[in-house]
Amino acid sequence: MGRRFRENAEAAMNYHIAKPSDSADIVRLLANVFSESDPPAVAMGLSVGEMEQFLQLLVPKVIPYGLTVVSRSKETGKLAGAFLTDDFASPPALQFSQINSKFRPILSMLEILDAQFRSRRTISVGEGLHLFMLGVDRQFAGRGVGNALVKTCVDNGCKKGYRIAVTEATGRVSQHIFRKNSFVERFSVSYREFVHENKLVFASIKQHEKAILMDRSLV
Repeated sequence: MGRRFRENAEAAMNYHIAKPSDSADIVRLLANVFSESDPPAVAMGLSVGEMEQFLQLLVPKVIPYGLTVVSRSKETGKLAGAFLTDDFASPPALQFSQINSKFRPILSMLEILDAQFRSRRTISVGEGLHLFMLGVDRQFAGRGVGNALVKTCVDNGCKKGYRIAVTEATGRVSQHIFRKNSFVERFSVSYREFVHENKLVFASIKQHEKAILMDRSLV
């Protein structure tokens, strides 16, 4: 019964590569999801407005890669989910001065994970698919949208010739979804132990143990 429900739910959605016209909806959806439920974002007290400001800088730079995927309800056209994706070896350039200081511990933590990965493997442009910021609207939760977004994203990357997919998963839900899709843990950062500017900035995170860099082969 559960499987049939998920299949019917997935059939009610359209999955496609994000276009510039999707940008505003993506910003709104991810700003709401991450300010409410992403462990590091919640720990840093990032508001919906602060998330929107960051995403308004990021999303227009990510969509041109042709790797970000979105899901919309076939019935209403409402955005159900989005998954920002870029090239691991060629990330979008953002001006650090434009980014709210609350993001700095989060970006520092993610950079530590990425640096550990790069120290073990060299990835060229066009080789590494970088998956990040997966979000599903609360209205569509429990319908397999997140899982389908990951599959759509990976399939698209394979068609474009990418050989490996890399992600930094910051919560238990996304970590579970990636494991279901054959991603393997490589490196992690403990929230309890992470220090930024001599502060345990993520000590308030209790329900999630760590942020994890995961990958999987696409060949």
